[in-house]
Amino acid sequence: MDQTTADGTDASGQNRYPFAKHVSAATHTLRETRKAWPGLSLYERFEEVVVVVLTALIGLVIIAAMVNLCFRIVLLVIFGLLDPAEHTVFQAVFGMIFTVLIALEFNHSILSVLHRQESIIQLRTVILIALLALARKFIILDASKTEPLTIMGLAAAVLALGAVHWLVRDQDRKDTQTAAEGSTKMPD
Repeated sequence: MDQTTADGTDASGQNRYPFAKHVSAATHTLRETRKAWPGLSLYERFEEVVVVVLTALIGLVIIAAMVNLCFRIVLLVIFGLLDPAEHTVFQAVFGMIFTVLIALEFNHSILSVLHRQESIIQLRTVILIALLALARKFIILDASKTEPLTIMGLAAAVLALGAVHWLVRDQDRKDTQTAAEGSTKMPD
């Protein structure tokens, strides 16, 4: 008789349920939230409820986007329209893939709030999501039909966001280094 453990693995260590790890992580997160609930202020409880609802809604958007992406790719393959030489098809497909990736990153940033690892708004995450959105825009952009000023504006936005990300990352690195140096000093 084949026995499966609580984490979805069988006796050989193989994962019988592909989403068992994610379900287990979600269950663990909800359990931790329930444990922390009595010690939270009214506003912190409000934040927790909002984060759970937003996570569920974004999850639905991700599922809908994935179903749409799979459906469109299957149709393109069935009807033979997935021609490697046709750049507009690849632009559309990669645009849809980037949409899913952006939603996943957005959901991940919200989940970090639920794990009590971060505050509500993480500047670096918002900048990275904006950079992903701009990368998506460049991928789906038809340069022959787009005004040069628009392309220059998008390029300037990428450069500005890249510079801000570099500054924030550099500041985070300095803060981490300062904290590490402070914790290694011996008291007199």
